[in-house]
Amino acid sequence: MTAVNQIAEIQDEYEFLDADDRYRLLIDLGRALEPMPDALKTDATLVRGCSAAVWVYPTRLDDGRLHFLADSNAAITKGIIALILQIVQDRSPADIGGLAIEDILEPFDLRNQLSSNRTQGIPNMIALIRETAKRYA
Repeated sequence: MTAVNQIAEIQDEYEFLDADDRYRLLIDLGRALEPMPDALKTDATLVRGCSAAVWVYPTRLDDGRLHFLADSNAAITKGIIALILQIVQDRSPADIGGLAIEDILEPFDLRNQLSSNRTQGIPNMIALIRETAKRYA
């Protein structure tokens, strides 16, 4: 299944749910993230500007695609980064650079669904991913 199909399926489910179940869906997405070793949770991998601690660590696969490990100390924030990773995970740096990540996230209406504290770091998460892709491109 392609990333576009995966995010579309998540969006279809998300739209059907009430507010409490949307929170649960985000929390479940966060729980499903690949574990990030504590040793990688450093100042260097910390996303600045998030109300919760969010760490993102990029790795480069043998074929040049980028794979990200991520974690947060807040369940819903961890779900948000998991949602973003659904869009960018295991893509080439050029692909990531060309993605309109904000537009793909728009149907989730996170700014209106979640508190501003929970969404204030989203642009910073996306910017870090884009900067990483640019560095590897």
